[in-house]
Amino acid sequence: MTGWAHRLWLRIWLATIAAIVVVAVLAVAAWRVLFDPTQPGSGTATMASGLIAELPPNDAPALLAQQALERARSRSDADYALFDANGRVIARAGRAVPPPRLDEEDSHWVGWHTRAAEGSEAADRPRLPAYALKLADGRWLVVRRSLRSLHRPVGPWPALALLALAVAAGTYPIVRRLTRRLERLQRSVERLGGGDLTARVAVEGRDEVARLAISFNDAAARIEQLVQAHRGLLANASHELRSPLARVRMGIELMHTGNRPEIAQEIARDIAELDALIDEILLMSRLDALAPDAQALRDRFESLDLTAIVVEESVRAGAEFSGDAVVLAGDARLLRRLVRNLLDNARRYGGAAPIEVALTRGDRSAVLAVSDRGPGVPEAERERIFEPFYRAQGAAETAGGVGLGLALVRSIVHQHGGSVQCLPREGGGSVFRVTLPSA
Repeated sequence: MTGWAHRLWLRIWLATIAAIVVVAVLAVAAWRVLFDPTQPGSGTATMASGLIAELPPNDAPALLAQQALERARSRSDADYALFDANGRVIARAGRAVPPPRLDEEDSHWVGWHTRAAEGSEAADRPRLPAYALKLADGRWLVVRRSLRSLHRPVGPWPALALLALAVAAGTYPIVRRLTRRLERLQRSVERLGGGDLTARVAVEGRDEVARLAISFNDAAARIEQLVQAHRGLLANASHELRSPLARVRMGIELMHTGNRPEIAQEIARDIAELDALIDEILLMSRLDALAPDAQALRDRFESLDLTAIVVEESVRAGAEFSGDAVVLAGDARLLRRLVRNLLDNARRYGGAAPIEVALTRGDRSAVLAVSDRGPGVPEAERERIFEPFYRAQGAAETAGGVGLGLALVRSIVHQHGGSVQCLPREGGGSVFRVTLPSA
């Protein structure tokens, strides 16, 4: 199961949260840089420091201090107040400012809002903070800039536009990487739909898109395999049908030359071969059609006595049987065809030695083994002999069969959820071992 960290919906959700966090951080940073007068280097503290040289000494008349503050106010739209060491107002120019905090030993910021004492007209109106600068003689100079005089490099709308651009730039790589993968998947689907059965898509990551790419590749490989199998089936079926048809046509022509009963018998055998070939081709096509929906076939299985089927077919083929009583769920007609094909293959290629059939029962499976004393199958061909119309080296067409018997065996075994192997037999020959899940 894919970990939570690789779930696509979680990554999109986290990307959204991250974008919101980025917006919040950038907004706070923009406020502090563009609008917060309390930051180092702000104009308010600079104005207060620049005014110290214009103030009269501590023992000068208050009128001189008043004039100095008014001159400063005329140069800037700011509020000024001069307090003595005890917090009493010496002079003031502009709107009232909050008094300094006498318990502070150094310069500091005071007050974000005015109070009722400032006058009813300005009461509770938001104000910028005031900067209280402590002078060397113990007096306090308090300066507060107005909102109109506050320097703003950009306005609010341009600032929001810059934030939007920053968020867009941050989320673009995430969104584009996701959509680019989906676009590649779309192009592969279009190629497959256009007839290119080799179309595949690269698997990137471990999220839902990656699993979709894996499913697409598996489906494309399965479609390519089925199409190639059907093409091979059609080509080989055409070849296999041509031989008995030619013999039938020649036999009919020979029958016109005279009364020859052996020709009629040969024609009957050719017709029987054609009938068997057509039956196996139809069954092979039916099993291929059911392969994608194997579970639907298994739902129709019934409990049956496999031992009885194997014994009946062994007697028919003259094989020696030994084994256990086995009951499993399956399709009786298909399992009978499986056993019959294995026995026919052993009789056809196994030489004169008797065929041995063994059926054993395990905890969760049943094993059917059909052994012969034929020439055996080379290791390189033990898998290929289960392909449709494939004949092992040295197997002549005159031996009978059309190369579909073992292919049907494998298809039937797979439909029942089992496996089949061709193994060498000690002392010579081959062993075809079928493993089926037992009831």
